[in-house]
Amino acid sequence: QVQLVESGGGLVQPGGSLRLSCARSGNIFSINAMGWYRHPPGKERELVASITSDDRTTYADSVKGRFTVSRDNALNTVFLQMNSLKPEDTAVYYCYLRGPNSSGYFVNYWGQGTQVTVSS
Repeated sequence: QVQLVESGGGLVQPGGSLRLSCARSGNIFSINAMGWYRHPPGKERELVASITSDDRTTYADSVKGRFTVSRDNALNTVFLQMNSLKPEDTAVYYCYLRGPNSSGYFVNYWGQGTQVTVSS
């Protein structure tokens, strides 16, 4: 099955930058989208950014103009460049892949998450 592994999280000061990476492995018939959710402490999980196989992108309003999602040509790796970071960006960031399971039903596959902490 599909496996996703995130990397690149850490501690950064407000106004700083981080780049997250998500490496995909395993077989899948097709990919609808890949991207990033985050789960801030005490808050609900939210979609941060996504990118489709034909390079359509989606961003949460709170990160537009600051974050950029991108991918390699084969969708083996997805990136999230995070600039002008704010304390409100502190969260566990989860990579996801949306695609069909063995029954053809579209589901989200998840990575284990990487911690991003924005603090002075």
